[in-house]
Amino acid sequence: MTPGTAYPHITRLIPQRDPILMVDALLEADGDTAKTCLTIRPGNYFLDEDNCLDETGLVEHIAQSASALAGYKALRQGAEVPPVGYIGEVKKFRCLRRPHLGETLTTTITLGAETGGVTLLTGETRVGEETVAATQMKIFIA
Repeated sequence: MTPGTAYPHITRLIPQRDPILMVDALLEADGDTAKTCLTIRPGNYFLDEDNCLDETGLVEHIAQSASALAGYKALRQGAEVPPVGYIGEVKKFRCLRRPHLGETLTTTITLGAETGGVTLLTGETRVGEETVAATQMKIFIA
């Protein structure tokens, strides 16, 4: 994927659909690294009564960002549909603040070692220049 060109058809890359679709577009993909975005809109499944995205929503957004990278790579290799992924473990999750309605999240995913179908990844989510969440996950992509 050429830097600076977004892949806006996110539903071609990930199996999730509304009401839990948590990625708007794949912004960049280069090898085992990708950048995605999500604007928090009214009606988001993970908004709380204060119109803040809860921690579960941040974890889901990071996981779906990894799924977008996996889907992009699978489609480039000729797959017809995106693979399904599962969160195996969330490690070292840090929520520095919960994003508000109307804010846009930008998340960078880096895939690490893969063993027995389980991949370690790191994810960092920002609003502008501010880091709002970071984690490591183990995911299984079927």
